Amino acid sequence: MDYSIETAPLEELQCDCVIVGVYQDQQLSLSATALNNSTNGLINNIVSRGDLSGKNGETVLINAVPGSKIERILLVGLGENKPLSGKNYKKALLTAVNSLKKPQIKSVVCCLAECDVTDRDRQWKSQQIIEVFNDAAYQFTHTKSDKETESKIEKISITATETEQALTHAGLVQGKAVAEAMNLTKHLGDLPGNICTPTFLAEQALELGRKYASLAVKILEESDMAALGMGAFLSVSRGSRQPAKLITLEYQGSEKNAKPIVLIGKGLTFDAGGISLKPGPGMDEMKYDMCGGATVLGTLLAVAQMQLPLNIIGLIPSSENMPDGDANKPGDILTSMSGKTIEVLNTDAEGRLLLCDTLTYAERYNPDVVIDIATLTGAVGVALGRVPSGLLGNDDALCNELTAAGEIANDSVWRLPLWEEYQEQLKSNFADMANVGGKDGGTITAACFLARFAEKFRWAHLDIAATAWRTGPTKGATGRPVPLLSQYLISRAQPSQNISG
Repeated sequence: MDYSIETAPLEELQCDCVIVGVYQDQQLSLSATALNNSTNGLINNIVSRGDLSGKNGETVLINAVPGSKIERILLVGLGENKPLSGKNYKKALLTAVNSLKKPQIKSVVCCLAECDVTDRDRQWKSQQIIEVFNDAAYQFTHTKSDKETESKIEKISITATETEQALTHAGLVQGKAVAEAMNLTKHLGDLPGNICTPTFLAEQALELGRKYASLAVKILEESDMAALGMGAFLSVSRGSRQPAKLITLEYQGSEKNAKPIVLIGKGLTFDAGGISLKPGPGMDEMKYDMCGGATVLGTLLAVAQMQLPLNIIGLIPSSENMPDGDANKPGDILTSMSGKTIEVLNTDAEGRLLLCDTLTYAERYNPDVVIDIATLTGAVGVALGRVPSGLLGNDDALCNELTAAGEIANDSVWRLPLWEEYQEQLKSNFADMANVGGKDGGTITAACFLARFAEKFRWAHLDIAATAWRTGPTKGATGRPVPLLSQYLISRAQPSQNISG
């Protein structure tokens, strides 16, 4: 999709549709007022007859605009005439773009960046327009014979005055980078497991490295991991015919000796549960168990496009978890790269076995912080639903920064406790620890397991098992938490964006 800034007066525009806001009690936004004046009161006539009350999320599409080069006008309800919350602004944008999917509309001019949003500036509003519109327009067609998508929109222009152009442009640049990153993350997630294998993921990383000089990519093979002593990681791939890969991406945007931020993304390209086989219904969705890895690839794509002045390491441990005569068995005892031993009580708790060795591997980078992203536990959906991702960690400042970034990006997290009492559930009679802690507090005990391998650095864990994809009739990857991580990195690179976006 093509994005641009429009500075011409509305009455001079030629496009398929202009989006303007209407508040409750028939109060028009600035752009709605200008269009109303240039169309002989057309918008007032529509509003006064009760077709639109102005409640947030309502829309009315005016299909004919006499005497104008504008083909259509979309009126979007904004609620009370006061600054919107960030979430209500996003709701208005989402309702707008969803209203324009089916009509034959190719070019759209959006005037909603003029709306006041609490504690957010024009750069943030412009970025949200691009992210929300691009997200809604995404449709997976890669494995379909009919490649036609529902939305026909090809061009989005954001209105701005001369003095607003700089901030609007900054939002456009960041929005395009995050939107493209989300597209990559969703596309990889939606691909089936017979296409998106560990080798395929590695190839996508190498392709990014070829495209961006700031990204250096290296793939560790199973022999490399064996030499490093990654017994936990390699135990997971034993049941699969697909060789495991440890994908490493190094982005250098700062001084060579500056401590990097390490992002670790779980890359289980299909998780059948191993010997502890998952139930059949819904097992197809286990192709999404690599969404943490896809998120790391997407985030590093955004970083490379924005050229952030940071050093970032992306690590993606990738494998399949399948039942086989050589697969992990309940009761097996593994030796991790750290030397700690693990009793496997459930082979379906395999993601933490990949991650624990990768956390140990991350020590060699002398990181400033380490953030892992994983579709780790079904328990996180039971605890939090599908609105926030779960957040746990050993550093309050890091967790607070991630929470703040989530609020700015409209990609929220909720922090859960990582108390010592939960560690008791991981006790084993035969090894240093068990890989599961029972049915109680499953998200927390999974993070407690990982915490034992993250004692040498500041660390946070994002459990995205309930937010990385949607289930049901609208099944598909969401691209989360790419917006959250991108904003965290933007805020690290540009501290002024911590509040105003």
